[in-house]
Amino acid sequence: MLPRRLQRLPRFAVTGESVIHEANTLSSRLLGLAWLRSIPSGHALLIPDCRSVHTFGMRFAIDVAFLDDRGRPLRIERGVQRRRVLVCRGAFAVLEAPAGEIDLYVASIG
Repeated sequence: MLPRRLQRLPRFAVTGESVIHEANTLSSRLLGLAWLRSIPSGHALLIPDCRSVHTFGMRFAIDVAFLDDRGRPLRIERGVQRRRVLVCRGAFAVLEAPAGEIDLYVASIG
């Protein structure tokens, strides 16, 4: 089941069943995927105008892709555990997905 926090966000389909939700409010940007038990396979969170993320409060591992202004990956971190801070100075946006799923999104948007 999709968490209520993600249901409220704008979304767009990537391929087939894959969906990216856009964090467009202050709370959705600050919380990201923190404190959620999990998110269903095929769902990811895009945080525009972002150069760093943290995984404090995370309950599951995620993959993180830092994207340039054209959506191309600058850096990809896989299986990021909780209590980490990741920074990429040249990034325009960050894409967070369940661990093992980032390649699906990066290939389709980049």
